[in-house]
Amino acid sequence: METTPAGDFGPPRDERELAAVADIMMHSYAMSPADSAAWLQRTTRSDLRVLRQGGHVAGSLVHIPMGQWYGGRSVPVIGVGGVGVSPVHRGQGTATRLMQHLLREARASGAPLSVLYPATQPLYRRVGYEHAGARYELRVQVPSLDFTERTLSLRAIEAADTPAILQGYQRYARHRTGWLDRTDFSWGRVRNLRGEVAHGYLVEGKGGVEGYLYVIRRQVKDFKQELFLTDVVAHTPAAARRILSFLGDHRSLAMEASWYGGVDDPLLLLLREQTYSVKLYMYWMVRVLDVASALQARGWPEGLTGTLHLEVEDDLFPENAGRYVLDVADGQAKVHRGGDGRLRLHVKSLAPLYAGHLNAESLRAMGALEADDASVRVAGALFAGPPPSLRDMF
Repeated sequence: METTPAGDFGPPRDERELAAVADIMMHSYAMSPADSAAWLQRTTRSDLRVLRQGGHVAGSLVHIPMGQWYGGRSVPVIGVGGVGVSPVHRGQGTATRLMQHLLREARASGAPLSVLYPATQPLYRRVGYEHAGARYELRVQVPSLDFTERTLSLRAIEAADTPAILQGYQRYARHRTGWLDRTDFSWGRVRNLRGEVAHGYLVEGKGGVEGYLYVIRRQVKDFKQELFLTDVVAHTPAAARRILSFLGDHRSLAMEASWYGGVDDPLLLLLREQTYSVKLYMYWMVRVLDVASALQARGWPEGLTGTLHLEVEDDLFPENAGRYVLDVADGQAKVHRGGDGRLRLHVKSLAPLYAGHLNAESLRAMGALEADDASVRVAGALFAGPPPSLRDMF
Protein backbone atom coordinates (compact mmCIF):
# COMPACT_ATOMS: atom_id res chain seq x y z
CA MET A 1 0.00 0.00 0.00
CA GLU A 2 1.14 3.54 -0.73
CA THR A 3 2.57 5.47 2.20
CA THR A 4 4.00 8.94 2.88
CA PRO A 5 7.01 9.97 4.98
CA ALA A 6 6.39 9.66 8.71
CA GLY A 7 7.15 13.35 9.28
CA ASP A 8 4.18 14.36 7.12
CA PHE A 9 1.68 13.10 9.73
CA GLY A 10 1.12 14.32 13.27
CA PRO A 11 -0.53 16.96 15.45
CA PRO A 12 -0.94 20.49 14.04
CA ARG A 13 2.26 22.50 14.49
CA ASP A 14 0.91 26.05 14.67
CA GLU A 15 -2.08 28.35 14.32
CA ARG A 16 -1.80 28.27 10.53
CA GLU A 17 -2.31 24.49 10.50
CA LEU A 18 -5.18 24.76 12.98
CA ALA A 19 -6.84 27.25 10.65
CA ALA A 20 -6.35 24.78 7.79
CA VAL A 21 -8.09 22.07 9.85
CA ALA A 22 -11.05 24.40 10.46
CA ASP A 23 -11.20 25.12 6.74
CA ILE A 24 -11.20 21.39 5.91
CA MET A 25 -14.05 20.79 8.35
CA MET A 26 -16.03 23.66 6.84
CA HIS A 27 -15.73 22.23 3.32
CA SER A 28 -16.01 18.55 4.24
CA TYR A 29 -19.12 18.83 6.43
CA ALA A 30 -20.79 21.94 4.94
CA MET A 31 -20.24 23.88 8.16
CA SER A 32 -20.44 27.62 8.43
CA PRO A 33 -17.15 29.35 9.34
CA ALA A 34 -18.55 30.01 12.81
CA ASP A 35 -19.58 26.36 13.33
CA SER A 36 -16.20 25.16 12.08
CA ALA A 37 -14.39 27.47 14.50
CA ALA A 38 -16.66 26.32 17.35
CA TRP A 39 -15.95 22.67 16.49
CA LEU A 40 -12.22 23.37 16.69
CA GLN A 41 -12.65 25.05 20.07
CA ARG A 42 -14.43 21.96 21.43
CA THR A 43 -11.73 19.60 20.14
CA THR A 44 -8.72 18.73 22.25
CA ARG A 45 -5.76 19.88 20.17
CA SER A 46 -3.53 17.01 21.24
CA ASP A 47 -6.03 14.61 19.63
CA LEU A 48 -5.93 16.33 16.23
CA ARG A 49 -3.88 14.75 13.46
CA VAL A 50 -3.02 16.23 10.07
CA LEU A 51 -1.48 14.87 6.88
CA ARG A 52 0.77 17.31 5.02
CA GLN A 53 1.54 17.31 1.32
CA GLY A 54 3.91 19.84 -0.20
CA GLY A 55 4.05 21.77 3.05
CA HIS A 56 0.26 22.19 3.22
CA VAL A 57 -2.38 20.40 5.33
CA ALA A 58 -4.12 17.98 2.97
CA GLY A 59 -6.28 16.10 5.45
CA SER A 60 -7.14 15.92 9.12
CA LEU A 61 -8.93 13.82 11.73
CA VAL A 62 -9.48 13.46 15.46
CA HIS A 63 -8.00 10.48 17.29
CA ILE A 64 -9.90 9.70 20.54
CA PRO A 65 -8.50 7.16 23.06
CA MET A 66 -11.34 5.46 24.94
CA GLY A 67 -12.76 1.99 25.59
CA GLN A 68 -15.58 -0.27 24.44
CA TRP A 69 -17.32 -2.99 26.41
CA TYR A 70 -17.11 -6.49 24.94
CA GLY A 71 -18.16 -9.52 26.96
CA GLY A 72 -18.26 -7.45 30.16
CA ARG A 73 -14.67 -6.21 29.81
CA SER A 74 -13.45 -2.79 28.66
CA VAL A 75 -11.24 -3.07 25.57
CA PRO A 76 -9.00 -0.06 24.76
CA VAL A 77 -9.94 1.48 21.41
CA ILE A 78 -8.96 4.47 19.33
CA GLY A 79 -12.05 6.30 18.14
CA VAL A 80 -11.78 8.26 14.91
CA GLY A 81 -13.86 11.32 14.05
CA GLY A 82 -13.85 14.45 11.92
CA VAL A 83 -12.07 12.83 8.96
CA GLY A 84 -11.76 15.38 6.17
CA VAL A 85 -9.67 16.17 3.09
CA SER A 86 -9.00 19.54 1.54
CA PRO A 87 -10.99 20.00 -1.71
CA VAL A 88 -7.79 20.44 -3.75
CA HIS A 89 -6.34 17.15 -2.44
CA ARG A 90 -9.31 14.90 -3.13
CA GLY A 91 -9.19 12.04 -5.62
CA GLN A 92 -5.48 11.44 -4.92
CA GLY A 93 -5.64 8.76 -2.24
CA THR A 94 -5.15 11.35 0.52
CA ALA A 95 -7.83 9.95 2.82
CA THR A 96 -6.45 6.42 2.48
CA ARG A 97 -2.94 7.58 3.40
CA LEU A 98 -4.33 9.63 6.28
CA MET A 99 -6.08 6.57 7.70
CA GLN A 100 -3.05 4.31 7.18
CA HIS A 101 -0.93 6.67 9.26
CA LEU A 102 -3.59 6.86 11.96
CA LEU A 103 -3.89 3.07 12.15
CA ARG A 104 -0.12 2.63 12.47
CA GLU A 105 -0.07 5.13 15.33
CA ALA A 106 -3.10 3.48 16.95
CA ARG A 107 -1.53 0.03 16.81
CA ALA A 108 1.76 1.37 18.20
CA SER A 109 -0.18 2.86 21.15
CA GLY A 110 -1.18 -0.66 22.22
CA ALA A 111 -4.90 -0.31 21.48
CA PRO A 112 -6.16 -3.57 19.91
CA LEU A 113 -9.16 -1.95 18.16
CA SER A 114 -10.22 1.22 16.36
CA VAL A 115 -13.86 2.33 15.95
CA LEU A 116 -15.61 4.98 13.85
CA TYR A 117 -18.85 6.10 12.27
CA PRO A 118 -18.39 6.09 8.48
CA ALA A 119 -19.47 9.01 6.32
CA THR A 120 -18.46 6.72 3.45
CA GLN A 121 -17.74 2.99 3.67
CA PRO A 122 -15.36 2.16 0.77
CA LEU A 123 -12.55 4.27 2.26
CA TYR A 124 -12.66 2.52 5.62
CA ARG A 125 -13.10 -0.94 4.17
CA ARG A 126 -9.93 -0.35 2.12
CA VAL A 127 -7.95 -0.02 5.36
CA GLY A 128 -9.60 -2.94 7.17
CA TYR A 129 -12.73 -1.62 8.92
CA GLU A 130 -16.09 -3.39 8.74
CA HIS A 131 -19.57 -3.13 10.29
CA ALA A 132 -19.49 -4.22 13.93
CA GLY A 133 -22.70 -2.80 15.37
CA ALA A 134 -25.44 -0.22 14.99
CA ARG A 135 -26.75 2.97 16.56
CA TYR A 136 -30.54 3.33 16.63
CA GLU A 137 -32.78 6.31 17.27
CA LEU A 138 -35.63 5.51 19.68
CA ARG A 139 -38.58 7.86 19.57
CA VAL A 140 -41.53 7.61 22.02
CA GLN A 141 -44.85 9.47 22.00
CA VAL A 142 -44.86 11.39 25.29
CA PRO A 143 -48.70 11.47 25.69
CA SER A 144 -48.66 7.65 25.73
CA LEU A 145 -46.44 7.56 28.83
CA ASP A 146 -49.21 7.08 31.39
CA PHE A 147 -46.95 6.06 34.27
CA THR A 148 -47.55 7.37 37.80
CA GLU A 149 -44.53 6.03 39.67
CA ARG A 150 -43.72 8.26 42.67
CA THR A 151 -42.17 5.85 45.17
CA LEU A 152 -38.65 7.01 44.23
CA SER A 153 -37.43 10.59 44.45
CA LEU A 154 -36.23 12.50 41.42
CA ARG A 155 -34.10 15.62 41.75
CA ALA A 156 -31.67 17.73 39.75
CA ILE A 157 -28.15 16.33 39.54
CA GLU A 158 -25.50 18.21 41.51
CA ALA A 159 -21.71 18.25 41.15
CA ALA A 160 -21.33 15.96 44.16
CA ASP A 161 -23.35 13.28 42.31
CA THR A 162 -20.68 12.81 39.62
CA PRO A 163 -19.00 9.70 41.11
CA ALA A 164 -22.38 7.96 41.49
CA ILE A 165 -23.33 8.87 37.91
CA LEU A 166 -20.05 7.53 36.51
CA GLN A 167 -20.38 4.33 38.52
CA GLY A 168 -24.01 3.90 37.49
CA TYR A 169 -23.25 4.30 33.81
CA GLN A 170 -20.34 1.85 33.95
CA ARG A 171 -22.46 -0.72 35.77
CA TYR A 172 -25.09 -0.43 33.03
CA ALA A 173 -22.82 -0.16 29.98
CA ARG A 174 -20.57 -3.11 30.73
CA HIS A 175 -23.45 -5.48 29.90
CA ARG A 176 -24.22 -3.75 26.59
CA THR A 177 -21.87 -4.91 23.85
CA GLY A 178 -20.03 -2.09 22.09
CA TRP A 179 -20.98 0.73 24.47
CA LEU A 180 -18.24 3.17 25.32
CA ASP A 181 -16.19 3.05 28.47
CA ARG A 182 -16.50 6.82 28.53
CA THR A 183 -13.72 9.33 28.97
CA ASP A 184 -14.08 13.05 29.72
CA PHE A 185 -14.57 13.62 25.97
CA SER A 186 -17.75 11.51 25.86
CA TRP A 187 -19.10 12.75 29.19
CA GLY A 188 -18.66 16.29 27.92
CA ARG A 189 -20.97 15.49 25.01
CA VAL A 190 -23.56 13.99 27.37
CA ARG A 191 -23.72 17.21 29.40
CA ASN A 192 -23.21 19.74 26.63
CA LEU A 193 -23.99 18.62 23.08
CA ARG A 194 -22.63 21.14 20.58
CA GLY A 195 -23.64 24.05 22.79
CA GLU A 196 -26.98 22.56 23.95
CA VAL A 197 -26.90 22.16 27.73
CA ALA A 198 -28.48 18.95 29.02
CA HIS A 199 -30.24 19.08 32.40
CA GLY A 200 -29.55 16.05 34.58
CA TYR A 201 -31.92 14.32 37.00
CA LEU A 202 -31.13 11.65 39.56
CA VAL A 203 -33.50 8.88 40.69
CA GLU A 204 -32.95 7.71 44.27
CA GLY A 205 -34.45 5.09 46.56
CA LYS A 206 -33.68 3.83 50.06
CA GLY A 207 -30.61 2.03 48.76
CA GLY A 208 -29.20 5.02 46.94
CA VAL A 209 -29.00 5.92 43.25
CA GLU A 210 -31.21 3.74 41.03
CA GLY A 211 -31.06 5.71 37.77
CA TYR A 212 -30.58 9.02 36.07
CA LEU A 213 -31.18 10.90 32.83
CA TYR A 214 -29.87 13.94 30.97
CA VAL A 215 -32.40 15.78 28.82
CA ILE A 216 -32.31 18.64 26.32
CA ARG A 217 -35.65 20.39 25.72
CA ARG A 218 -35.88 21.49 22.09
CA GLN A 219 -38.58 23.87 20.94
CA VAL A 220 -40.60 22.85 17.90
CA LYS A 221 -43.68 24.38 16.25
CA ASP A 222 -46.32 26.32 18.26
CA PHE A 223 -44.51 26.20 21.63
CA LYS A 224 -44.32 22.43 21.55
CA GLN A 225 -41.18 20.63 22.68
CA GLU A 226 -39.15 17.56 21.91
CA LEU A 227 -37.27 15.90 24.76
CA PHE A 228 -33.88 14.61 23.66
CA LEU A 229 -32.14 12.36 26.16
CA THR A 230 -28.35 12.43 25.84
CA ASP A 231 -28.22 9.61 28.39
CA VAL A 232 -30.70 7.54 30.39
CA VAL A 233 -29.99 4.67 32.78
CA ALA A 234 -32.34 2.69 35.04
CA HIS A 235 -31.06 -0.09 37.31
CA THR A 236 -34.45 -1.16 38.72
CA PRO A 237 -38.03 -1.46 37.44
CA ALA A 238 -39.12 1.32 39.81
CA ALA A 239 -36.40 3.63 38.46
CA ALA A 240 -37.45 2.90 34.89
CA ARG A 241 -41.07 3.68 35.72
CA ARG A 242 -40.02 6.85 37.58
CA ILE A 243 -38.08 8.06 34.54
CA LEU A 244 -40.98 7.29 32.22
CA SER A 245 -43.35 9.08 34.62
CA PHE A 246 -41.07 12.11 34.57
CA LEU A 247 -41.10 12.17 30.76
CA GLY A 248 -44.89 11.69 30.72
CA ASP A 249 -45.27 14.67 33.07
CA HIS A 250 -44.17 16.82 30.10
CA ARG A 251 -47.18 15.77 27.99
CA SER A 252 -48.83 19.23 28.02
CA LEU A 253 -46.02 20.61 25.83
CA ALA A 254 -43.78 17.72 24.75
CA MET A 255 -44.91 15.50 21.90
CA GLU A 256 -41.97 13.10 21.62
CA ALA A 257 -38.97 11.92 23.61
CA SER A 258 -35.98 10.47 21.79
CA TRP A 259 -32.63 8.92 22.59
CA TYR A 260 -30.07 6.62 20.99
CA GLY A 261 -29.13 3.05 21.79
CA GLY A 262 -29.93 -0.47 20.65
CA VAL A 263 -32.96 -2.36 19.43
CA ASP A 264 -33.00 -4.18 22.78
CA ASP A 265 -33.47 -1.08 24.93
CA PRO A 266 -35.18 -2.39 28.11
CA LEU A 267 -37.27 0.77 28.66
CA LEU A 268 -39.41 -0.22 25.67
CA LEU A 269 -40.46 -3.40 27.48
CA LEU A 270 -42.48 -1.34 29.97
CA LEU A 271 -44.58 0.56 27.43
CA ARG A 272 -48.24 -0.45 27.18
CA GLU A 273 -48.43 -0.21 23.38
CA GLN A 274 -45.97 0.10 20.51
CA THR A 275 -46.29 3.89 20.53
CA TYR A 276 -42.66 4.29 19.58
CA SER A 277 -40.31 3.84 16.67
CA VAL A 278 -36.84 2.30 16.48
CA LYS A 279 -34.95 3.57 13.46
CA LEU A 280 -31.45 2.70 12.28
CA TYR A 281 -29.23 5.76 12.52
CA MET A 282 -25.95 4.28 11.29
CA TYR A 283 -23.77 1.21 11.43
CA TRP A 284 -20.44 1.77 13.15
CA MET A 285 -17.25 0.07 12.02
CA VAL A 286 -14.32 -1.57 13.80
CA ARG A 287 -10.76 -2.24 12.69
CA VAL A 288 -8.87 -5.01 14.53
CA LEU A 289 -5.38 -3.60 15.03
CA ASP A 290 -3.82 -6.52 16.88
CA VAL A 291 -5.55 -9.88 16.49
CA ALA A 292 -4.06 -11.66 19.50
CA SER A 293 -4.42 -8.69 21.86
CA ALA A 294 -8.01 -8.04 20.78
CA LEU A 295 -9.07 -11.64 21.38
CA GLN A 296 -7.40 -11.72 24.80
CA ALA A 297 -8.71 -8.31 25.89
CA ARG A 298 -12.44 -8.98 25.59
CA GLY A 299 -14.60 -11.03 27.93
CA TRP A 300 -16.10 -14.39 26.96
CA PRO A 301 -19.18 -16.35 28.08
CA GLU A 302 -18.77 -17.78 31.58
CA GLY A 303 -19.02 -21.55 31.77
CA LEU A 304 -18.25 -22.01 28.08
CA THR A 305 -15.08 -23.62 26.78
CA GLY A 306 -13.95 -23.94 23.20
CA THR A 307 -11.02 -23.88 20.82
CA LEU A 308 -10.96 -22.17 17.46
CA HIS A 309 -8.25 -22.35 14.80
CA LEU A 310 -8.07 -19.08 12.84
CA GLU A 311 -6.15 -17.91 9.80
CA VAL A 312 -6.17 -14.14 9.28
CA GLU A 313 -5.20 -12.03 6.27
CA ASP A 314 -4.14 -8.38 6.78
CA ASP A 315 -2.85 -6.15 3.96
CA LEU A 316 -1.72 -3.26 6.19
CA PHE A 317 -0.20 -5.14 9.13
CA PRO A 318 1.72 -8.27 7.98
CA GLU A 319 2.44 -9.01 11.65
CA ASN A 320 -1.30 -9.66 12.10
CA ALA A 321 -1.45 -12.21 9.29
CA GLY A 322 -1.18 -15.92 9.88
CA ARG A 323 -2.60 -18.69 12.03
CA TYR A 324 -3.82 -18.48 15.61
CA VAL A 325 -5.30 -20.87 18.14
CA LEU A 326 -7.96 -19.30 20.37
CA ASP A 327 -8.66 -21.18 23.62
CA VAL A 328 -11.59 -19.92 25.71
CA ALA A 329 -12.32 -21.01 29.28
CA ASP A 330 -13.62 -19.36 32.48
CA GLY A 331 -14.59 -16.16 30.67
CA GLN A 332 -11.08 -15.54 29.34
CA ALA A 333 -9.06 -16.34 26.24
CA LYS A 334 -5.55 -17.49 25.57
CA VAL A 335 -4.15 -17.03 22.09
CA HIS A 336 -1.03 -18.48 20.54
CA ARG A 337 0.38 -18.78 17.06
CA GLY A 338 -0.04 -21.94 15.01
CA GLY A 339 -2.86 -24.38 14.55
CA ASP A 340 -4.66 -25.64 11.47
CA GLY A 341 -6.30 -22.40 10.25
CA ARG A 342 -9.70 -24.05 9.84
CA LEU A 343 -11.57 -20.73 9.89
CA ARG A 344 -10.03 -18.36 7.32
CA LEU A 345 -10.95 -14.70 6.97
CA HIS A 346 -9.66 -11.20 6.22
CA VAL A 347 -9.06 -8.99 9.23
CA LYS A 348 -12.00 -6.78 8.26
CA SER A 349 -14.35 -9.79 8.47
CA LEU A 350 -13.03 -10.48 11.96
CA ALA A 351 -14.66 -7.21 13.19
CA PRO A 352 -18.35 -8.25 12.87
CA LEU A 353 -17.52 -11.72 14.24
CA TYR A 354 -15.58 -10.29 17.20
CA ALA A 355 -18.37 -7.88 18.15
CA GLY A 356 -21.17 -10.40 17.65
CA HIS A 357 -22.74 -8.27 14.93
CA LEU A 358 -22.81 -11.19 12.48
CA ASN A 359 -22.25 -14.83 13.29
CA ALA A 360 -19.87 -17.14 11.49
CA GLU A 361 -22.66 -18.85 9.54
CA SER A 362 -23.89 -15.53 8.12
CA LEU A 363 -20.35 -14.43 7.25
CA ARG A 364 -19.69 -17.74 5.51
CA ALA A 365 -22.92 -17.42 3.53
CA MET A 366 -21.74 -14.02 2.24
CA GLY A 367 -18.27 -15.32 1.35
CA ALA A 368 -16.62 -13.32 4.14
CA LEU A 369 -14.97 -16.38 5.67
CA GLU A 370 -14.20 -20.01 4.83
CA ALA A 371 -14.61 -22.70 7.46
CA ASP A 372 -15.80 -26.24 8.12
CA ASP A 373 -19.12 -26.76 9.87
CA ALA A 374 -17.55 -27.64 13.22
CA SER A 375 -15.53 -24.39 13.30
CA VAL A 376 -18.61 -22.38 12.38
CA ARG A 377 -20.52 -23.92 15.28
CA VAL A 378 -17.71 -23.23 17.75
CA ALA A 379 -17.35 -19.62 16.56
CA GLY A 380 -21.12 -19.15 16.80
CA ALA A 381 -21.09 -20.20 20.45
CA LEU A 382 -17.96 -18.29 21.49
CA PHE A 383 -18.88 -14.95 19.92
CA ALA A 384 -22.59 -15.04 20.82
CA GLY A 385 -24.00 -12.17 22.87
CA PRO A 386 -26.34 -9.17 22.94
CA PRO A 387 -26.61 -7.19 19.69
CA PRO A 388 -23.76 -4.62 19.67
CA SER A 389 -24.93 -1.02 19.80
CA LEU A 390 -23.76 2.48 20.72
CA ARG A 391 -25.45 5.39 22.46
CA ASP A 392 -22.63 7.90 22.01
CA MET A 393 -21.59 9.76 18.88
CA PHE A 394 -18.01 10.95 18.46
